[in-house]
Amino acid sequence: MELAILIGSLVISFLVFTWLLRVVKATLKTALLVAVILLGLQLVFGIGPATLWEYVRSALPSGQ
Repeated sequence: MELAILIGSLVISFLVFTWLLRVVKATLKTALLVAVILLGLQLVFGIGPATLWEYVRSALPSGQ
C-alpha cells in the first residue's frame, strides 16, 4: 500500500513539475516577444511604452 502511495505521489509530482515548466517556458516566450515588439516600436517609430499604454487605455471602455 505504501509503495502505491509513493508511486502515485511521484507520478503526480512529475506531472505538476512538467506542467510548471511548460507554463514558465510560455511565460518567458511571451515576455520576450512583448519586449522585442516594444523595442521595435521604440526604435523604428519612436513610440514608447507609455504612449502605447495610453492608447490601449483610451481604446478600452472605462469600467466606471
